[in-house]
Amino acid sequence: MRAGSSQALLTPVMRDVLSRMARAERPPFQTLTPEQARAAYEAGADVLEIPKPILARVEDFSIPVQGGQKITARLYAPSAVSDAMLPVLLYFHGGGFTVGSIATHDVLCRQLSHLAGCAVVSVDYRLAPEYKFPTAAHDAWDALQWLAAHAPSLGLDALRLAVGGDSAGGTLAAMCAVMARDAGLPVALQLLIYPGCAAHQDTPSHQKFAQGFVLEEAQITWFFNLYVRSPADRDDWRFAPLNTPDVDGVAPAWVGLAECDPLVDEGVMYADKLRVAGVPVDLEIYRGVTHEFIKMGRITPEARQAHLDAAKALRQAFNNLAPST
Repeated sequence: MRAGSSQALLTPVMRDVLSRMARAERPPFQTLTPEQARAAYEAGADVLEIPKPILARVEDFSIPVQGGQKITARLYAPSAVSDAMLPVLLYFHGGGFTVGSIATHDVLCRQLSHLAGCAVVSVDYRLAPEYKFPTAAHDAWDALQWLAAHAPSLGLDALRLAVGGDSAGGTLAAMCAVMARDAGLPVALQLLIYPGCAAHQDTPSHQKFAQGFVLEEAQITWFFNLYVRSPADRDDWRFAPLNTPDVDGVAPAWVGLAECDPLVDEGVMYADKLRVAGVPVDLEIYRGVTHEFIKMGRITPEARQAHLDAAKALRQAFNNLAPST
């Protein structure tokens, strides 16, 4: 399919967003240093976001990880500490394992906490190229294990625990769901927002949406070349969840994808892989929008709908489990 016919799939609002981005002529990430790319991503992170929801609790703390290091985390909660333990979503931000932070996903995490009535713990896992694969994977798993063990001290219910993330963060969440199953750690839901799932960029959607749809192939290649140590890392299931030998018995999944996104095909493929294994899957494909749409709620109704859908999935998953006493 030619780029012009692919553009016709976009909603009028999304088409206008892309036109404005093109007119701004910002340098592509792959022409910048990682530090410059992080600063650019942070500067534009909340331009199209909804107003920041105000929550009763927003607290920063640290989580110990491998090598004697600590990473920063932020707790969001819609209510103050009380005897009623809140369910919690552990969230990993997107950004190709190279850019992104707690700050860039602050509004989204606030909104999920507000709408779902749960706590959200957002994690600043370590980024490439300073920290190559599998550091982000190790940090994510360490964070999940730590939260499961220490949830009560934060007023959280370790038995009503979900994992989630967008893009590269979705990759980490999917990986954590598999590792949690293997470790016997109960996870109520894996919330996967346009997750990266494949070892290589060889699906039809990678070709169809290679240029002009926010996340471009040149940018994906740049991200991954900074993250992996060698081509062999791409085939590791912790990088490519589609390569997971078996997903039987992993947590139920809510998968939210953008129709006009290079990653849409692999997201559908992973949802299918889960379903074939008997895992309950709720798959939503938001038509006419691109990668990153979930953070464009000020102007795209699809983003606001996705917020509601994700929050509903979290509430239902948590309501299926009795609160800890």
